[in-house]
Amino acid sequence: MDASKKPVSKHFKHNVQYLLDELRVDQNFDVIHHQLVYGDHKIALFYVDGFANTYSLVETLKSLKHLEPDSLKRHPIKTLTQSIIPHQEVETSNDLEGIITQILSGQSAFIIEECDEAILVDTREYTIRSPQEPDLERVVRGPRDGFVETIIFNAGLIRRHIRDRSLNMEYLQVGTRSKKDIAITYIDSIADQSSVDRLKQSIEAIDVDGLPMGEKTLEEYLFGKRLSPYPLVRYTERGDTAAVHLLECHVLIIVDGSPSVMICPTTFWHHLQHAEEYRQAPVVGMFLRWIRFAAIVIALFLLPSWYLLATSPDLGTETFHFIGIEQPGEIPIFVQFLIAEVGVEVLRMAAIHTPSALATALGLVSAILIGEIAVEVGLFTHEVILYIAAAVIGSYATPSYEISLANRIFRLLFLTAAAAFGIEGLMIAITLWILLLAKTTTLHVPYLWPFIPFNSHAFLLTLFRSPIPYNDLRPSILHTTDATRQRPKRKIL
Repeated sequence: MDASKKPVSKHFKHNVQYLLDELRVDQNFDVIHHQLVYGDHKIALFYVDGFANTYSLVETLKSLKHLEPDSLKRHPIKTLTQSIIPHQEVETSNDLEGIITQILSGQSAFIIEECDEAILVDTREYTIRSPQEPDLERVVRGPRDGFVETIIFNAGLIRRHIRDRSLNMEYLQVGTRSKKDIAITYIDSIADQSSVDRLKQSIEAIDVDGLPMGEKTLEEYLFGKRLSPYPLVRYTERGDTAAVHLLECHVLIIVDGSPSVMICPTTFWHHLQHAEEYRQAPVVGMFLRWIRFAAIVIALFLLPSWYLLATSPDLGTETFHFIGIEQPGEIPIFVQFLIAEVGVEVLRMAAIHTPSALATALGLVSAILIGEIAVEVGLFTHEVILYIAAAVIGSYATPSYEISLANRIFRLLFLTAAAAFGIEGLMIAITLWILLLAKTTTLHVPYLWPFIPFNSHAFLLTLFRSPIPYNDLRPSILHTTDATRQRPKRKIL
């Protein structure tokens, strides 16, 4: 027998006292214990007040009033679960420790006299906000609903998009104290079972008292034992985006309390995609994709490239004669960039912590102080303000927030290398950056695939947004068990 289990005894008082002691009923105002008598049997009811749905609980108790004095003499548990309790989610348990976990998770527990099993009734009422369009994944056309903080509703939103019998949602709990609910979601007729097994084993091996930051803490236990700032998983708050990745052969991890779903494995290019590309015509989608690529290139390489051309005019040609600083300030250009980068990050954090009513005022003050006064007093030059603004806008145009933060770190590293060692330092820094990304893998999937290792067909699909009817195959690197997305092509009208 598992040492962590404690069997339900037929001694009614012993079971009740154990639950009273372990749940600290006398010290907790929200843990409720009722002593009931129905059908000549004593019944003890335990539940957490904040989780209970009053209507479900009252209806359950009303059903017990119809018990005859002798109705529970022969098979009380079977009688109650099959004939009396009018609820769609009823189960039994013979483990007091498991019963405590279920009570603290929101279920109501009935301890029956002379029975070595308890009845668990799911009378939970989930606290939920209205589904809203995610701030980071807005689209012009498309659904406006997004994931919320309740795991059961997020699972339902995914099933609304994929009504496949092979869609599995395996339930796990992590945390000896928090017992955080987690669901591994995948289509077993498509997904690579070895990847699913590795994820399950890694999650089950986590031995910690809780996951204070939810899915982000879980990600660090699964993939975070490294120094690279680049994310190995993608987060989404959109049900349609999650469904697309499931159909591609990805595995989702849903964590209760989080409005984001974790997608794994993912490559660098997955973080550069956006749902808007597939909500428009293919040509428009390809145009939007290339604009995003250009924004990311600007965010990474504009500042170090301009710095080299501005400080070393011999590197450029007559075409770039306009690049440079007409009136150099007292502060070196490199230091100006560092101050501006820090200032932008301070403003970003201030905007997060500023009440909405004051956000406009913050923007006006920031624009006046940084855009005008800082230049007038000689802290910045006009060119530095221009190019730092372009780089910051490129960062904000990046679909993945995690990728944009990682790119900002490497932008500073590229700028530092260019300032310290010139063009040779910049080239070496970029080479090391590419090697870092090329060496990175997630669940044995190369991070830069299909660029490294090169796959011509997949690489073209990465660069160009092709019409959906022509996407016949799933990504081969995911080792799917069913590579075909659709039947042979039909004539398009």
